Amino acid sequence: MKTKKLSLVVAACNNMGIGVDGKIPWTLRGDMKFFSRLTSGTEEEGKQNAVVMGRKTWFSIPDRFRPLPKRLNVVLSRNLTTPPEGAHHLAGSLEEAVKMLTETTVADTIDKVFIIGGNSVYKDALSHPCCHRVYLTRVYKDFHCDTFFPNMDDTFKLVSDPTIPSEMQEENGIEYKYEVYEKVA
Repeated sequence: MKTKKLSLVVAACNNMGIGVDGKIPWTLRGDMKFFSRLTSGTEEEGKQNAVVMGRKTWFSIPDRFRPLPKRLNVVLSRNLTTPPEGAHHLAGSLEEAVKMLTETTVADTIDKVFIIGGNSVYKDALSHPCCHRVYLTRVYKDFHCDTFFPNMDDTFKLVSDPTIPSEMQEENGIEYKYEVYEKVA
């Protein structure tokens, strides 16, 4: 079976904060629509994308939005023994999730794989050999955060993607911009 590329999707403020007390500290409906469109859109007919997230990220999603629709929801946990209610699959590690999504019959149903948080899952994904892209919503404002996006090393380069809006966005007095980074080494 063909190995699938991993893409990370994250929104981070000026200090690369991504959350506080298990929540996103800003409300940007436009970014949520972008996230949904990006992670739901497929190129292969009859397939769906997978979203991979840690247990805390799963439980930070409001109940009414779980599971994320039109996507295969995979939760990572070293402690849970069964998938949380609504989740489609449970994996003990990112590597286990990647194997499931590329080497089992599940792989035949998956188009793209998106990593959607949290910090330790992002950290593992950035160094994973299948890591390909980071879709970063750069929020140009300071927010108090207790969770941060890990540093990307110089193997990631900012690239242009004609399918991703490149102009500055503004909502609720908050400016933000979509950036796409690709692993080049």
